[in-house]
Amino acid sequence: MTLRSEYVGFTTDETSRIYTMRVRKPGGILLEFRIAIDNQSFLSKKVRYQDAAEICFLKLERELSLCDEDSTPAAYMQITDAELDEYREAHTKKAPPPRPRFPADS
Repeated sequence: MTLRSEYVGFTTDETSRIYTMRVRKPGGILLEFRIAIDNQSFLSKKVRYQDAAEICFLKLERELSLCDEDSTPAAYMQITDAELDEYREAHTKKAPPPRPRFPADS
C-alpha cells in the first residue's frame, strides 16, 4: 500500500509542541495525525528544534508500518524519551577509529 505523508506544521501549548502530519491513502483518503514532544525535551536539549519534525515523521512511518490496510495508528501520539534517545544515538556521528601507530624510525 502506497501512502503519501506530509508535514503540515506545529502548534504549541503549555507543555508541548504538537506536530501535524497528513497521510493520503489510496483512494484519496486523508488522515491527520498530531504528534507531541514535551517542551521540557527541547529545554533539556534531549531534542533539537530542527530535528523534531523528522522525529515525528519517523514515528508516524513506524506506526503506519505496524498497521494493516483496515487499521490506522492513533490520531494523537506522544514522543517518548526512549524514542528521542534512539534518534540521537542513530544520528550522532561516531568517532573514526584510531589510526594505527607506526614505530618511529631509529
